[in-house]
Amino acid sequence: MDGPLTAMHLPPPVRPDPARPQSERELREDLAAAYRLIAHFGMTDLIYTHLSMRLPGDGHRFLVNPYGMLFEEITASSLVVVDADGLPTQPSTWPVNPAGFVIHSAIHRGRHDAACVMHTHTLAGMAVAAQRDGLLPLNQISIELHGLVAAHDYEGVAADDNLDERERLVRDLGDRPCMVLRNHGLLTVGRSVAEAFYYMYYLEQSCRIQVAAQSTGVPLSFPPETVIARTVAQAASDATKGWRPWQALRRKLDREQPDYRD
Repeated sequence: MDGPLTAMHLPPPVRPDPARPQSERELREDLAAAYRLIAHFGMTDLIYTHLSMRLPGDGHRFLVNPYGMLFEEITASSLVVVDADGLPTQPSTWPVNPAGFVIHSAIHRGRHDAACVMHTHTLAGMAVAAQRDGLLPLNQISIELHGLVAAHDYEGVAADDNLDERERLVRDLGDRPCMVLRNHGLLTVGRSVAEAFYYMYYLEQSCRIQVAAQSTGVPLSFPPETVIARTVAQAASDATKGWRPWQALRRKLDREQPDYRD
């Protein structure tokens, strides 16, 4: 058939092989796509917060956004390689923000499976982070995350002068993929950009739903614990979590913002 592919004629998504490490170029494109999508879904805080990705090979090297660029401006080539302290290891015309990488470096160092770390300051995320009981099992989306969301108490702006907090961040996160940073924001980790984005998108959606439900002022309904446990088991993770929606989102960007690959 001539002309552009329609939805009915797209090739089916191919499940990635978790045993094959991605190249730096592939990781750059994935992470740049995530920045664009965070902007698209309204989860940015101007030029602040970061999404980071560990690069393959020896040593501690990570991709992170240049300091001062909006997420909607990020491209694969504009991402900067930094070391474990957030200092650039490559020439760059843009500065980086080592202080903003403190949380990321702690998680990357403490969780070897946390290849990608995402941190946001959103209205709904910060609203839930200000609530004593954190994320509530109010709907199917948040129930899928039940037991997977850690919490970390606020200790002020994360900075190098509070090295002990790094240990507490890692301890509080444990082996979970999501964390509510109390009075601060949200954080997710993944073995891939796709997985970390999957958790961030649905953690954010859960917070938006919770705030919306609470705003009605009527009593909230909670499913029985047996139903919550069954739902959690049905949504158990796998080695390629989030891969299917990620490929759909990449196709969306290829249609609408193809320059993210530049």
